[in-house]
Amino acid sequence: MTAETLVIVESPAKAKTIGKYLGSKYIVRASMGHIRDLPKSQIGVEVENGFTPKYITIRGKGDVLKELKDARKKVKRVFLAADPDREGEAIAWHLAHYLEVSEEEPCRVVFNEITKQAVKEAFKHPRKINMDLVNAQQARRILDRLVGYKISPLLWKKVKKGLSAGRVQSVAVKLILDREKEIKAFVPEEYWSITATLTADGTAFEAKFYGVGGEKKELGNEAEVNSILETIGKKAFVVTEIRERERQRNPSPPFITSSLQQEAARKLNFRAAKTMQIAQQLYEGVDIGKEGTVGLITYMRTDSPRISPVAQEEARSYIEEVFGKSYVPETPRNYTKKGANAQDAHEGIRPTSAVRDPESVKPYLSRDQFRLYKLVWERFIASQMSSAVLDTVTADFDAGGTTFRAVGSKVKFPGFMKVYVEGNDDGVTDDDKLLPPLAVGQSLKTNKIDPKQHFTQPPPRYTEARLVRTLEEQGIGRPSTYAPILDTIQRRGYVALEEKKFVPTELGELVIELMEQFFPEILDVDFTSHLEEDLDHVEEGKVDWVKVLGSFYESFEQRLEVAEDEMKEVELQDEVSDEVCEKCGRHLVYKMGRFGKFLACSGFPDCRNAKPIVKDIGVTCPTCKKGRIVERRSKRGRLFYGCDTYPGCEYVSWDQPVAQPCPNCGSLMVSKKTKNGVTVQCTACDYKAEVQEEDAE
Repeated sequence: MTAETLVIVESPAKAKTIGKYLGSKYIVRASMGHIRDLPKSQIGVEVENGFTPKYITIRGKGDVLKELKDARKKVKRVFLAADPDREGEAIAWHLAHYLEVSEEEPCRVVFNEITKQAVKEAFKHPRKINMDLVNAQQARRILDRLVGYKISPLLWKKVKKGLSAGRVQSVAVKLILDREKEIKAFVPEEYWSITATLTADGTAFEAKFYGVGGEKKELGNEAEVNSILETIGKKAFVVTEIRERERQRNPSPPFITSSLQQEAARKLNFRAAKTMQIAQQLYEGVDIGKEGTVGLITYMRTDSPRISPVAQEEARSYIEEVFGKSYVPETPRNYTKKGANAQDAHEGIRPTSAVRDPESVKPYLSRDQFRLYKLVWERFIASQMSSAVLDTVTADFDAGGTTFRAVGSKVKFPGFMKVYVEGNDDGVTDDDKLLPPLAVGQSLKTNKIDPKQHFTQPPPRYTEARLVRTLEEQGIGRPSTYAPILDTIQRRGYVALEEKKFVPTELGELVIELMEQFFPEILDVDFTSHLEEDLDHVEEGKVDWVKVLGSFYESFEQRLEVAEDEMKEVELQDEVSDEVCEKCGRHLVYKMGRFGKFLACSGFPDCRNAKPIVKDIGVTCPTCKKGRIVERRSKRGRLFYGCDTYPGCEYVSWDQPVAQPCPNCGSLMVSKKTKNGVTVQCTACDYKAEVQEEDAE
């Protein structure tokens, strides 16, 4: 049977999945992403001619385009089935132009999930290419090109060859830099806490100092603490009030792009780019045995948590069958988009079938695919479950006129918590903390009263998860841009990751300082957010894309002229170390890379010697007994520990060795971070001890 229709998607994996559903009457081919783009060697935008872009065929696409052209000659009709977003619409438009498919022809096919039913239904309702979507993508691409290709040559001339400035990326760097300034300017304030360990009915529990005479009081110094301790003396702790209440806790909504990236960072330790790469694989399709190749999740670039009624009903049926009727809420849970800028084009991220639980597909997925699918599946199922019910008990105690308070809680009905509980950036858990039976007037045994000094902490540096959340809250960028933003600012050397947190580099500080001086609008959060809104209005057909560009460029061009005349040349000086290059004898200098500082020869590019900065942790190597254990980083930036005599000694460990030997067998112990603190455990026997970190973030 001769094929009558050509279908073009972006990737071979997607082509394989869709081809299985469509049958032999269709030829399905992959364009491998974009086929045309602006040239790299020039700005490629005719500003004076209505910002007309000059598109050229992307280098290396010749064979792909020839294959598509040949396939086009054999069929009567072409369908363009790129991803359902601005980028996908632009890819379809470029393909239509190349294959001479009329823009008036209903050739565009979109689907939010790659399942047989969704694909078949989509091909029944093709539409014309949406030029509003295309123009929104063009406007963003041209805006970024104008900023990058106009400001970058200035930076080359005034600062350093090879520098570049991005429109949205620069705002992200400024956020990181501003946070660093806050941290440096932070003045810690002293405060104290007093914890009493009490016993009732043979059970020990903790009560915290609350105040005096029932009135809340903050403890600011040691003198105030000593006064409270003197007041308490050896007086008994007596129960004065017990308050019991029942509260409900609701599930989190299904994932959107930003929340998926944040939760994958917290729970799976995934970088944003890795999360999106694996999500793309799950969306495009995975071979799962008898079912063949199936798309496992819906489209992963979305900022709406909306769920289709069909998916809701399937989830509710599954929940009732597996967990029981009490776990199904009376009415389906509906979630709405958050923020004025959120788009509602796609559903939230969910499994394409609620009954396809993670364990059923585990044999067919890679470890990372399984972990991400499990996260998406659990979040979605939990989002459609009943609320959890918690019983909380608050008890107040009097000791010589001072008031202490203890809070206990237990889960009365787990509801959605039986499947999934959202993580958080601070690692706080929701474990039950039960109080023993208490009665008003009861006198309790005091085991210990523990006063502790604390200091307020500066705001935390941005992790990838925190930065994505901030970008989303500020309306900077859109779902498809978060991961590229994080990747770009690191590749350019403007920020580095230290202990999974962003720190600005000297180069980043300098570039942002110059941008603030000459292009303040580019770095203004509100300005960038409003520009994103304008692009959304272009997509909705409310605003002409050329007017958006013209409005931006008018003031931008004036700024460029001023910067060209007034920006002074700046010479970046490397910090010279005491170490000498073992290859050429010159001094090594400190450089900043994606994963923090490293040492490099000052004779670069004549001498390309470079090495990491090692930190001695004060432990003798357990293998050779001569070397010292130092911190190192893998090529991917992960911290590990090894002997400083390497390659003479090849001892390595992902866990940090500690100086104290095991009290049981005398072997090496290592520390492991947990949600509740740090665990120190022996590498040879079963010894393990919890070490609580004071004032942990």
